[in-house]
Amino acid sequence: MDSAPTPPAPGREAPLLVFLVPLGPGRHEPYCERQHTSSDEAPVRGWFAGLRQRFAAMLRAAEEGEDDASESAGLMARIQARMMAWVAERVAEQRLLWNLRWHDAAIVTHPDDLSFEQVMQIVQQSLRADHRRHTRWLIVDTLLLIGSGVFFFVPGPNIIGYYFAFRVVGHWLSMRGAVYGRDRTAWSGRSSPALTALRAAVERPPYERDPVVEAIARELGLQRLGTFIDRMLVPGRGTERT
Repeated sequence: MDSAPTPPAPGREAPLLVFLVPLGPGRHEPYCERQHTSSDEAPVRGWFAGLRQRFAAMLRAAEEGEDDASESAGLMARIQARMMAWVAERVAEQRLLWNLRWHDAAIVTHPDDLSFEQVMQIVQQSLRADHRRHTRWLIVDTLLLIGSGVFFFVPGPNIIGYYFAFRVVGHWLSMRGAVYGRDRTAWSGRSSPALTALRAAVERPPYERDPVVEAIARELGLQRLGTFIDRMLVPGRGTERT
């Protein structure tokens, strides 16, 4: 039996819409797409706050595709466009964890052959693994960010420093989202026969899989489900993400 969705408390965001996507026998990945929210980070001062604000602006630009550059553009414009494409991919991978920081409630749509108890075991296991992974990488990238300070005196933008700064903020936000989703978010469930059908579809060759995935994505209202599945089906994805 599905758990009934919990209405949001006054002044809080509506429940986050999450989808438990089957990626083969016994493998599932929580997924969500961009949702408009009214929440903002609380205004704070300091170096890290400024870095976080620049990070948020970069995410908005990446998701809205504001930094496309043609081949005729200058070298720096093309480098920036490629960097933003990389950022957009990281956004897609970590959107669920980053969004969980805002939400006291989440609704997970899941294959209808799984009970809500099974679904929550999968979700909680995923959040625990995400917390461990992002904590580990936060430590590593913080040390590398400190080390990148040697490039401060090199003329031009410190791209290496920006790269590790992005990773530090991203892992910190992901770690916070994993903790919030694991310990504080109230989860409810909604079963979906379409997601059950997706389990069989992902095992087919791409030329057979893609039309089925596209149809299911339209039914569920998910614009980027196909891209997510293609990325996650690459060997090693989902277990070695950084």
